[in-house]
Amino acid sequence: MINISAIFSAIPWWFIPVIILIFIFKTPWFKGKVGEFLVNKTSDLWLDKNIYTKIKDVTLKLKDDTTTQIDHLIISKYGIFVIETKNYKGWIYGNEKQKEWTQVNFKQKHKFQNPLNQNYRHIKALEEVLEVDVKKFISVIAFVGESMFKTEMPKNVCKGNKYIDYIQSFDEEILNQTEIENIINKIETKRLKNGFKTDREHVKNLRENRVVR
Repeated sequence: MINISAIFSAIPWWFIPVIILIFIFKTPWFKGKVGEFLVNKTSDLWLDKNIYTKIKDVTLKLKDDTTTQIDHLIISKYGIFVIETKNYKGWIYGNEKQKEWTQVNFKQKHKFQNPLNQNYRHIKALEEVLEVDVKKFISVIAFVGESMFKTEMPKNVCKGNKYIDYIQSFDEEILNQTEIENIINKIETKRLKNGFKTDREHVKNLRENRVVR
């Protein structure tokens, strides 16, 4: 008969935490957080803080009691940039009209929601909460990691640091300083408190309502 206790007693004390960390590193949640961190740091380096105000990880509750979670907001006189981050490896196939895009990593294929549609919901949520004309919002999709586009993508779907170039390509002033301050204040007032509880409730909300995040 196998002595289970003897087997576990022979395992070094540090082995179990290492296994747990490896498991966490492979989760979509962790990969997403890494992607958000990279975009956050790149924005710090390349976007002038005197022109662009950055707000990250914003969860909002809407009138229908659903929630939406936005990776990054960058507010400036040139508009409100709404950034959805994707951290994927392999080849990426998709176009503006497809409901789902495809990731091919070696022989594995994975379908994921069209991030343009995902970000559209974010923008509509912001329009509702901030009461700002939808034309003031600019959707940006930032792919980080070792991925490569294998189909032609819209200009606002960017690889690596190219999303910085896209943001800086806008030079028409559409918001004044008072409007910018009001928008920032509303976001900070309306957003839910960051943390595990908010993330857990948001995931539960998605499952119950079957909506995009």
